[in-house]
Amino acid sequence: MTSHDAGIDTVLLDLDGTLVDSVYQHTTAWRAAFRDVGVDVAAHRLHRSIGMGGDRLVAAVAGESVENAVGDEVRARHKERLDERFHEIVATDGAVELLEELRTRGFTLVLASSADKELSERLLEIVEGAGPLLHDRVAGGDADESKPAPDLLEVALGSHDPERTVMLGDTVWDVESAKRAGVACIGLRTGGISTAELLEAGAVSVHDTPRDLLEHLDETVLGRSRA
Repeated sequence: MTSHDAGIDTVLLDLDGTLVDSVYQHTTAWRAAFRDVGVDVAAHRLHRSIGMGGDRLVAAVAGESVENAVGDEVRARHKERLDERFHEIVATDGAVELLEELRTRGFTLVLASSADKELSERLLEIVEGAGPLLHDRVAGGDADESKPAPDLLEVALGSHDPERTVMLGDTVWDVESAKRAGVACIGLRTGGISTAELLEAGAVSVHDTPRDLLEHLDETVLGRSRA
């Protein structure tokens, strides 16, 4: 049993790829955005970087020279290209049911989304009924540095004790950010990242979907903390 197993009272929630199935829409939107400015980046490289802040992604997949030359334009075009695909995005399986159960069990639920406030609100609307279940919401613009830096999670934590908090995320960037903030992270495979990679990054457990986590909740640090 770790120090996180007893007394967990707060859950930080990633949004993209965790509560909404949006990773592949982001991947294709970024690819189209790069092509708009004459840069070809392979889809697999983009997929591996989803979950990293957009301010970091351009340099990470295409280099500093591309970031310096067209970084802002690529980000603007990504937003436009994502809008074209927005109708394809749906809630991940069991997302709202998981939030309902966590709320029923008395956890404080805080959304910690890397997206800007406007996009976060639009995405959250897709998870029907989720909004009223949240105690607080933090968006990318509220933090100085994006994931994998811990800034966003530190803002989301506020006065909450990191050792009494668990993060839910779908990428290695979520896990790394949580680790740097001193928070345990439960991984979900809804972002297309393998169990082995999420565990290697430091996830305390990995589940297929929010529904799978819900069905095995009592076997996780969240269930044991309420035992």
